[in-house]
Amino acid sequence: MSSIYKKYQLKPVINASGRMTILGVSTPQPEVVEAVNLGLNHYFEMQDLVDKTGAYIAGLLGVESAVVVSCASAGIAQAVAAVIIKDDADLLLNLHAKPIHGPCEIVLAKGHNVNYGAPVATMVALGGGKVVEAGWANECSAEELAAVITPNTAAILYIKSHHTVQKSMLSVAEAVAVAKSHGVPLIVDAAAEEDLRLYYQLGADLVIYSGAKAIEGPSSGLVLGREQYVAWVKKQGKGIGRAMKVGKEGILGLTCAIETYLLREKESGEQMVAKMRPFIAALNEIHGVSAKVVWDGAGRDIARTEIAFDQAALGRSAVEMVAALKGGPIAIYFREYKANEGKVEVDVRSVSDSQLTTISEQIQQLLKEKLL
Repeated sequence: MSSIYKKYQLKPVINASGRMTILGVSTPQPEVVEAVNLGLNHYFEMQDLVDKTGAYIAGLLGVESAVVVSCASAGIAQAVAAVIIKDDADLLLNLHAKPIHGPCEIVLAKGHNVNYGAPVATMVALGGGKVVEAGWANECSAEELAAVITPNTAAILYIKSHHTVQKSMLSVAEAVAVAKSHGVPLIVDAAAEEDLRLYYQLGADLVIYSGAKAIEGPSSGLVLGREQYVAWVKKQGKGIGRAMKVGKEGILGLTCAIETYLLREKESGEQMVAKMRPFIAALNEIHGVSAKVVWDGAGRDIARTEIAFDQAALGRSAVEMVAALKGGPIAIYFREYKANEGKVEVDVRSVSDSQLTTISEQIQQLLKEKLL
């Protein structure tokens, strides 16, 4: 393994930021790697592979239909295209060139119109849609969502993510009720969510997951939902989805990853807390640094360590600390959304005990150098 870093002059990384695309997301289990290798070394009739693995996954999850795509972002774009194009064979091939005469507006809570590494609106536009925002930056009720639905509404899009505004936002169940009452489909982007059945069971028509985040598969995505809508998503393979195609190795790898994900025991938040205790104790011994347990802002059973850097005591801001730790001999990445407030978070799911020790030692070393 070290030879790869040496050969390409790559810097080793400690991923304390969680399942993030910028760092390659996750490290699949050996059986998933084996399924990927099998896919790489065999041929298939690709449509047959797509259809039958999708049916198999649907059976595992108890949903009407499913299809593996290249990633969650591709899932958004293709889901949007699916609800706009439907069975229009001409528009499927000419989405880029022909006017759309049917509904093409995608209603989205304003607080959900975020940049998660790329803008949600960009994915909507790739699918031929136009974002119509509902509510305000800090709130969106069911009534405010319903107020912007018109005959030109193709779907409601709900982003279930820590990137979005959490307070004063309607729930998925409320969005389902609005969608049903107005006769429009609901698409839920649940990229990093851990429950692969919940949003379908609540009544969403299409649900999108990242294959590489909670599921810990290869780079891939999963779209599941009502049979007709998934069938329209599959058609995108001859349209915009051609530029987003997933390989045979990704399809087989994700199918295997879903099987193993459903069977394996999940690490609980309390287990994460136990893992963090020595780390937090070590950090709290450093002058100007304080640490405590915090819980996932999107409501998942994920505990993290919040580290606060006292700039007055340290002579160095959290932003400067983050940059310095990334720039060291081992690149250390935190969740840095609140770095401007003097705080960062450590996600311990992909971090070993020895790496936690390395993080605290590197922080101590940086502060020692500053004092010299």
